[in-house]
Amino acid sequence: MILGLLIVFDPLGSLRRPTLIGEASGLRDLQSSESSQLFYTARSLAVRVWESRLRLLCCCLPQDDNHRAAFSSISQLVSGFFSDTDLVPSDIAAGLALLHQEQDKMEHCRDPDDVIPHSPSSPIVSQDLEVELEKAAHFMQFAVAAYGWPLYVYSNPLTGLCKLSGDCCHNRNTESDLVGGDNFGCNFSSILHVTGLQYRDFIHISFHNQIYEIPFFVALDHKREAVLVAVRGTLSLKDALTDLSAECENLPVEVVSGASYAHKGISQAANYIYKKLVNDGILSQAFSIAPEYRLVITGHSLGAGTASLLAALLHSTYPTLKCYAFSPPGGLMSKALAEYSKQFVISVVLGKDLVPRLSIPNMEDLKRRILKMVSNCNKPKYKILLHGCWYEVFGGTPDDFPTEMENRREEALNQPLLGEESLLVPGSTSYHSISSDDSPTHPTHLPLFLPGRIIYITEEGPSRRHCFSQVRYRAEWSNETAFHSVLISPRMVADHMPDVVHRALCSLTMVSCLCCMF
Repeated sequence: MILGLLIVFDPLGSLRRPTLIGEASGLRDLQSSESSQLFYTARSLAVRVWESRLRLLCCCLPQDDNHRAAFSSISQLVSGFFSDTDLVPSDIAAGLALLHQEQDKMEHCRDPDDVIPHSPSSPIVSQDLEVELEKAAHFMQFAVAAYGWPLYVYSNPLTGLCKLSGDCCHNRNTESDLVGGDNFGCNFSSILHVTGLQYRDFIHISFHNQIYEIPFFVALDHKREAVLVAVRGTLSLKDALTDLSAECENLPVEVVSGASYAHKGISQAANYIYKKLVNDGILSQAFSIAPEYRLVITGHSLGAGTASLLAALLHSTYPTLKCYAFSPPGGLMSKALAEYSKQFVISVVLGKDLVPRLSIPNMEDLKRRILKMVSNCNKPKYKILLHGCWYEVFGGTPDDFPTEMENRREEALNQPLLGEESLLVPGSTSYHSISSDDSPTHPTHLPLFLPGRIIYITEEGPSRRHCFSQVRYRAEWSNETAFHSVLISPRMVADHMPDVVHRALCSLTMVSCLCCMF
């Protein structure tokens, strides 16, 4: 709750009051230049406030040029997202509770027979899916291993520390010629435990971690005859800053016909690893040892997005490469780049995972839907929050709060939950879209998409289950249009966890992986 208050609370106060005062005194008759100057000043002040917040939250990080540039970029993005609303945390919580119940009602009302298949169900496609699932289950253990000892201990809370304690210091002297960046023996020991590889199978391991520079390792996978590059996902505050640098920047890929751009922070991370692999001769060294092997790149979350862009940069040099991206971020690459990546990238998404549905346009759509929910509801907020908490924890029947404008007149709302004037700055994009289901006609951000072909894994059976009940999964080919909307669910974070994704893949393929001891 404290973190939510720090993020959402607006110390500048509502922009509604100056606007109303201005209208009363004839502000609407101001020249356009004066009006623009007013909003520009407010926006600049908001950016400075968000920069101060980021510096406070990241006070332990060095305040160099890279971090200052990242703070400025993130502040402009976030201040723009919240600039036309004046919501408090309880408003957002109420809107999320209403939206979750509304989505569940729509899902329960859907005819089971009225299901649009994600892809053709021909025998060839089914066989291809089984093959790719088996490969994905194998390479997922390397994506998990890239997280090092924190995830290993988290996944093995009873035995993890005991297994690593004897090896952390033992390998410290032997790995000095292998590791680039920060040398930490427990990380390498956990990688050995999870992958089952030998010390001699590793070409390079980097634990170096800065903004736009994330850890990775290169190893020889003799079982699949692959030179494998595994990129770590988000595990530090520096990685979070890389994630939040969500503006677009050009990613030069010559063979792509069309606009080629990508998520700025992830693109910078991919270029960093690309230079290490190519300029430092790491890949040349690996292929000099195993020239007949093929290149495989893998990662989870931030590592999946970085691996996908890295694969796009390397594909022209290594045309047989494959990339397995697990739970990649949704706002990653342009449409032309996503189409090109279908030749060599396989993305795996589990359930209602938030991250593959996370992009700036999707978040704008989520904000619009939350605003519509709270503005169209006339129930007291405390009732919404109490029932919402009960529903999230214990389930039950979605409440029949009136949240839709269909089949009733707007005047029927005698006492709405929040008046629209307290929600939005009049004249804003969200203000005009609150009474319509249509998205803004002039999007302010370029659309970004998931990489490659997408394998979508879902749970079979009821959405609510007992803690120790057996979970069964099903997998099918999907496409990026299935992830254009954020789904509110208690599983939206849990389905993103790497151990959960790997367990689902092992369950589907009946593969006995070392990592399945989680």
